[in-house]
Amino acid sequence: MPQSLSFNLVHIIFTTKNRRPLLGKELCSNLYPYMAQIARDKRCECYRIGGIVDHVHLAVRLAPVITASKLISEVKTGSSRWLKKQAPQLHDFSWQEGYASFSVSPKDLDALIGYIDNQEAHHKKVSYQDELRKFFKQYGVEFDERYVWD
Repeated sequence: MPQSLSFNLVHIIFTTKNRRPLLGKELCSNLYPYMAQIARDKRCECYRIGGIVDHVHLAVRLAPVITASKLISEVKTGSSRWLKKQAPQLHDFSWQEGYASFSVSPKDLDALIGYIDNQEAHHKKVSYQDELRKFFKQYGVEFDERYVWD
């Protein structure tokens, strides 16, 4: 086959370093489109980005030429640089070292977008840690609590 065709939909989650609550609504109104453009520049389709003050969720269709880890690295590096330029008070901003990434069926894209859009209400009931624990259990991901919450 002369073409590389795929549909690899991933749900990506990562936090600010030490889960610092730095991502206000006004800042994110520009940050999210910037992050989406980084993904698009890597030939990925970014369907949605959202979150709350200390973490973000992305719904992304990976291009056949990039891995999830490479895309996440590019998005985190580029957005971190951008944030430092946008707000002098964020001169020491960084994202956590790690991330969570889960494959999602294309038929569940609308549900994933709805989940990302509902983050503010969701986190009034569920902590970030409990949210991730639920995903780890759902996807059968083994983890060590000592190294997940930086």
